[in-house]
Amino acid sequence: MVGLLLTVIMLLHASSTSYSSSSPSSAVLQTLFQYINDHQNEFVQRLGEWVAVKSDSSNQALWGEVRKSLNMTSDRIQAMGGQVEFAEVGTKQLPNGESVALPPVILAQFKRDPSKPTVCFYGHTDVQPAKKEDGWSTDPYTLTEINGNLYGRGATDNKGPVLAWLHAVETYQGTKQEMPVNIKIIVEGMEEVGSDGLAELIRQRNDSFFSDVDYIVISDNVWVSRHPALTYGTRGSSYFFVEVEGPKLDLHSGVFGGSIQEPMTDLIALLGSLLDNTGKILVPGLNDAVAPLTEEEKKLYEDIHFDLDEMKKTAGVKRFLQDNKEGILMARWRYPSLSIHGIEGAFSDPGSKTVIPRRVIGKFSIRQVPNMEPAVVETQVKKHLEEVFAKQKSPNTLKVTTTVGAKPWMANVNDVPYVAGRKAVKAVFGEEPELIREGSTIPIANNFQEVTGKSTMMLPISGHDDGEHSQNEKISRYNFIEGTKLFAAFFHELAQLQKDS
Repeated sequence: MVGLLLTVIMLLHASSTSYSSSSPSSAVLQTLFQYINDHQNEFVQRLGEWVAVKSDSSNQALWGEVRKSLNMTSDRIQAMGGQVEFAEVGTKQLPNGESVALPPVILAQFKRDPSKPTVCFYGHTDVQPAKKEDGWSTDPYTLTEINGNLYGRGATDNKGPVLAWLHAVETYQGTKQEMPVNIKIIVEGMEEVGSDGLAELIRQRNDSFFSDVDYIVISDNVWVSRHPALTYGTRGSSYFFVEVEGPKLDLHSGVFGGSIQEPMTDLIALLGSLLDNTGKILVPGLNDAVAPLTEEEKKLYEDIHFDLDEMKKTAGVKRFLQDNKEGILMARWRYPSLSIHGIEGAFSDPGSKTVIPRRVIGKFSIRQVPNMEPAVVETQVKKHLEEVFAKQKSPNTLKVTTTVGAKPWMANVNDVPYVAGRKAVKAVFGEEPELIREGSTIPIANNFQEVTGKSTMMLPISGHDDGEHSQNEKISRYNFIEGTKLFAAFFHELAQLQKDS
């Protein structure tokens, strides 16, 4: 795979399209780009209208806002002549036992020409929770432009990119250019809480909605630097709960401290056995599935722009566990990682409380890489924790459970959409894209690829410092507008590749 990547990169470099001012391709693209420039304020205003909708999917009380955001998406598609179906994806049981209908998924398409390739782009309009008092400098639901940056919840994750795709389609219509590809769209409103029902919907519609799709494109990720990128891989994830239970009630530490085996003591020993201070996971056998690093693969990281000092400043960390760019990127992309997220049942409020909790639950996740299977990782982790717990000789009880189990995803950069993506990046930004992987997990990419068998790619337009999920989330006006141009050019390049084949 690595050798293939290097070969493709060299071939693509040799065959790079040069857009002279007199070439037909250049004339078409320049017309499209000028339209986008002329309408950028209108596009930004529309993004502001979308950001104003508090479509926080984590709060069931706001699912009406989630539906409102989907309705706005539907209205925009239909205004451009597209057909929209709201596909129902089932119900969700609330903690009080009530079952409520999940927000639907948009399945949309425009008039189809069987002679053209069909592109389906995926996105979501739900967002993470946000409150001004959480540390935002501006109202998170009022799009605010400061120094060329558009601040607001969902601006980059993922309302901005979804709108950029729609604006790219609108640009062809507005310039009266023939749409070079067929367009299908899938937009959901539950991505931030696990995309309930979406995987099953994909399976159900594989022989209908997806039957004539050639390429699936996702733009729900970010660049790794200030340079444009194409993403060809993500890590998977499994989430673990480690429960240790002891006495039948919480106990006074002055009365029982020193005379019983405390559940918290057991839990700390268990969590402490998972990794060392270099970040290496200590679960036996877990790292065996990781592909060995070759010199060829190592070279892929040399030309990626990555500013260590800027990343330290952005993240607010003093140092990384690795001391060079290549080591940090590999730790984020090609190696598994384990993060401990919290302890439930422990006292965490302000002040002091001298209590021995009767039951505590540790929470951690493991980001997995290609060749690792979630079921195997689960077995390895449980065995390790049980062996460590046995050495504690504790009278307490241990229970280990896991959720998620999302697989990693890898694409082939020799696939047609990656070739088209590279040409589109060159046409818009005047440089070669960085070929990158993503440290986080985007389960839908692997779902699309495995279930439909269609070529799936990630084409991000969001900046490396956009702060998705964080306070002061933003997308720069530059990325939003140039990203719209990128999508318009991508349609054009896909069609050109089919004509040339």
